[in-house]
Amino acid sequence: MSTQNLDRTFSIAPMLDWTDRHYRYFARIMSKQALLYTEMVTTGAIIHGKGDYLEFNEPEHPVALQLGGSNPQDLATCAKLAAERGYDEVNLNVGCPSDRVQNGRFGACLMAEPELVAECVDAMKQVVDIPVTVKSRIGIDDQDSYEFLTRFIDVVSASGCEEFTIHARKAWLQGLSPKQNREIPPLDYDRVYQIKKDYPQLNISINGGVTSLEQAKVHLEHVDGVMVGREAYNNPYILAEVDQQLCGIDAPVVTRQQVIDQMLPYIERHLSSGGKLHHITRHMTGLYQGIPGSRSWRRYLSENAHKAGADTQVVLGAIAAMEQGK
Repeated sequence: MSTQNLDRTFSIAPMLDWTDRHYRYFARIMSKQALLYTEMVTTGAIIHGKGDYLEFNEPEHPVALQLGGSNPQDLATCAKLAAERGYDEVNLNVGCPSDRVQNGRFGACLMAEPELVAECVDAMKQVVDIPVTVKSRIGIDDQDSYEFLTRFIDVVSASGCEEFTIHARKAWLQGLSPKQNREIPPLDYDRVYQIKKDYPQLNISINGGVTSLEQAKVHLEHVDGVMVGREAYNNPYILAEVDQQLCGIDAPVVTRQQVIDQMLPYIERHLSSGGKLHHITRHMTGLYQGIPGSRSWRRYLSENAHKAGADTQVVLGAIAAMEQGK
């Protein structure tokens, strides 16, 4: 794959505790084109942590690693590792508003330090050939003018960053939880559209509040790409028509049953290597959202996947429970 020419029409947002490798494998069955992002991984975890924070499944491509950090040397070290492992992109988190992140001096608070962000991007670009991208907000706290955002884009793009994903809300660094920061600050899509107009040479993706492919199509009239977060997790079957509706791919739409048929061998491999069923099925509970019997599917998985010895029979049992619950 030519990593410089990733299809950014549709991507799935990095979501902590959600977009792990099992979810990404599941998502990839439904869309071959969507650009997938890891959960945010801190440079400290990669450099000093005990586990393998860079593990992914080969079929996940195209897949991007999102890094949290603000030390240029550490970020360069991690970017190099990511490229060596085969990631298609490295993304710097300049959007997460949590206290824990601020104390580590990364995430949304970095919007106030565009020169540092530029230094970080430059350090990573020096050591990798894959794209180095940035995900930000439209502003932070009272620093939410259009001029504040354009200065950030000016400084960071001068370091060679050509792709920005912009969450169309500002972040309140004080007084709001991360969850509230995804809901309370008002969405301002027009501001992101304006960035694309003013920076036509940059690849601009929009993020925040998108719940349907119809909405995505509207955004794509103004920007290059749409990143979807919670809807792609809670209602994952939305992904099944991404390739056809947004990316112009002429291919049959995968059915929910086909998704499950492809997940079963993956689940068996995970179990045979000592993994637990619920590591995977927790991401699948929304597959039948909006379908009669979906509550029975969710309940059966939730109640049985944690049990000792739980295997693929639980998934088949959940399908049977759904049929009965219609």
